[in-house]
Amino acid sequence: MLSPKKEKTEKVKLTTDSYRKAKGIFSYLKPYAFVYFIGWVFLVLSTSAGLVFPYLMGKLLGASGSKNTSSGTIDFISMENINSIALSLFILFAFQALFSFVRVVIFNNVTENALRDIRNDAFEKLVYMPMDFFNKSKVGELTSRVSSDIVQLQETLRTTIAEFFRQIIIVFGGVAFLFFISWKLALIMLATVPVMAIVAVFFGRFIRKLSKEAQNFTAESNSIIEEALTGITNVKSFTNELFTLSKYKTSTQQTRDLNVRSGIWRGLFVSFIIFCLFGAIVFIIWQGLLMTQGANPTLSSEGFYQFVLFTIMMGASIGSLPDMYANLQKSIGATENLMDIIGEKSEKDLSKGKEKSLIEGMIEFKNVSFAYPQRLDVPVLQDVSFSILKNQTVAVVGPSGAGKSTISSLLLNFYHNTGGEILIDGIQINNYDLEYLRENMAIVPQEVILFSGSILENIRFGLTSATEEQIIEAAKKANAWEFISTFPEGLLTEVGDRGIQLSGGQKQRIAIARALLKNPVILILDEATSALDSESERLVQEALEILMKGRTSLVIAHRLATIRNASQILVLQDGKIKESGTHKDLIAKKGLYAESVAMQTMEI
Repeated sequence: MLSPKKEKTEKVKLTTDSYRKAKGIFSYLKPYAFVYFIGWVFLVLSTSAGLVFPYLMGKLLGASGSKNTSSGTIDFISMENINSIALSLFILFAFQALFSFVRVVIFNNVTENALRDIRNDAFEKLVYMPMDFFNKSKVGELTSRVSSDIVQLQETLRTTIAEFFRQIIIVFGGVAFLFFISWKLALIMLATVPVMAIVAVFFGRFIRKLSKEAQNFTAESNSIIEEALTGITNVKSFTNELFTLSKYKTSTQQTRDLNVRSGIWRGLFVSFIIFCLFGAIVFIIWQGLLMTQGANPTLSSEGFYQFVLFTIMMGASIGSLPDMYANLQKSIGATENLMDIIGEKSEKDLSKGKEKSLIEGMIEFKNVSFAYPQRLDVPVLQDVSFSILKNQTVAVVGPSGAGKSTISSLLLNFYHNTGGEILIDGIQINNYDLEYLRENMAIVPQEVILFSGSILENIRFGLTSATEEQIIEAAKKANAWEFISTFPEGLLTEVGDRGIQLSGGQKQRIAIARALLKNPVILILDEATSALDSESERLVQEALEILMKGRTSLVIAHRLATIRNASQILVLQDGKIKESGTHKDLIAKKGLYAESVAMQTMEI
């Protein structure tokens, strides 16, 4: 049984290049620079208003004892002072609320506009990437970059950057106020509370790391259960119940040991918070109170309250900075991934062809050689030469790995041949405008991929401007209307993810209808019937015969019965054409083709 991959818990490693690429995000903020600047103005205003709060609140708390009469009651002047301070606080809150609202709305709008542009650019880049890019990259990883990386970036642009700088302003502004109130007490505070707060943050992060490791072990235990119950037949038939149980017990013991260790550290963390952090706060308050006592106090009660409130605000800000910084680092990593995609050269960038002359369909391979970019030392095609005349059908047969599908990929210009020439109507294939070239081609593959949506949408994919009447006509010619019309919703029937709700034969006929709708000059059939039962194959073969009429067709086949009527059959082996001719000619030669036919027990 395979264990699941453990979740990565290490810190994101950033380089100078990472920061350089991350700067690319500012190009997406540039169109909204003025509005974004206004948002920063309101950020400074709301933060400044926040810094005034402890100052006024301290005056309010200290005002009640500032002016007392001999009878112990507050005089009129002191009460008026209290009311004015309270009113000032309410006015402050009103302005801070307004500033914060405008700032949040502006940052949110700018962020969503920028992320929309990034999403569009990233996806546009992906759909225009050369095929080799997808051979090197995992689809899941690419999807993650366009989804989870952008979500990470979204939170950073919308909130984290603003809050990070807001907390820094509060820390430095708070320190300035503290020194203004009492430089002696400020030095005492800076020597204790910030240090304790930072230690507490890193302590907490260490405990979270232990918890994450414990979660990984728990996930591994759950995976063992899932695999054992899914493959219970194998477990029982090989009498491996004890082995599986032993493996599960080992995993649960590891989880238990790690959680016990984590519990000890959590206990130490709680003790640290109670004694050290709270103790430091009590120590500062104690020292501050001492300064307010005596015949000549060095700190007024008003100043003491202000000091305490500024200290609390600063402590919260200092405590939040490490997590915010970690999020910024993650966002830089996410931005680097996105910029890598956006910075890649697409087919549009790489293709220099401009030719758009009428394509009639004559194909010629002249001494073509090819090796995939990842395996340049392993030739796939070697010195391959053949011609297909206009409206002619040529079949390519051979064992798996002979290079049959590679020929279709080269014809679609998914890859560039490493040697020789590929000509269409006498013009080098690379000289054609890439989009124009593919507009004149269609492929019906062995594994048809349908998109989630209706049958109508999937057929219309061949020609997005097609009417419903044209779609129905194409479905009829493809022998697809027969089953489509039996569905209660007809063309509007949902096919499910990747067409899971349809059979293989039904999907093939929809693919044929799609190709018919496109009305290509050149048609490629890549083992279009190899995975079908005999009845589905008959229906698909009838549809293919209609599809091939009046077109240049390249048929890649495994079932040799489907290509008997081809104008020419090419037998490919080890990347070379070993035999060529009609079905009868090749049977008469009694070579590789004849042997393959005999193995498939086809009637000759």
